[in-house]
Amino acid sequence: MTGRPHHRPMTPGDGFFADIVGGADPARVREAGDLAATVLVRGARDSDDPAVAERIVHLAENEGLETLAEVWSGAPADTLAGSLWRLFLLRSWVHADPDRVAAEYDAGQRRADVARVVAGVADPPGPDELRRMVDDVLRGIARGDFAVTLFRAAAFARIVAAGRATLGVASHEEISRMLALSEQLESAGHGEITDTLA
Repeated sequence: MTGRPHHRPMTPGDGFFADIVGGADPARVREAGDLAATVLVRGARDSDDPAVAERIVHLAENEGLETLAEVWSGAPADTLAGSLWRLFLLRSWVHADPDRVAAEYDAGQRRADVARVVAGVADPPGPDELRRMVDDVLRGIARGDFAVTLFRAAAFARIVAAGRATLGVASHEEISRMLALSEQLESAGHGEITDTLA
């Protein structure tokens, strides 16, 4: 039997253990997310550059929805970060399934007349009109009235929830989720007006 040289086992460095223990510190990720949301909303108001608005609209596409989710999805609805997460999630959904959204919006607009006016969607509300509307809502972040942005998105979600109920093709849970999203965005809009949204 031939002897093989004995090798000391390799010991992983500190970086290895950091990954096992959980990677990035959740508190620091949350802090970074809050700061990014504040800079995005409050900083964009000071810019007259239309390119800033377009960069905000396409943030999820350029950075990836997963990246935004990692930073913002755990934030409470009554925060800037939580509000932004809900706005970008709504935009991504509209762009991913515009035909379904158009059908639900069309069915709901007759049951929510006031919300229809606030949402500001062209009539008839086809897929292209809805994509344009949701992008225009996000441009509102850079136009300086974040409360209006939140109220428009809330009205839109309320109409879709009404449409889902009218069509009877969505589950009770799907209708409730859209209604909850509407209520969260509307509440955040009121928070923005009273300077309690941070």
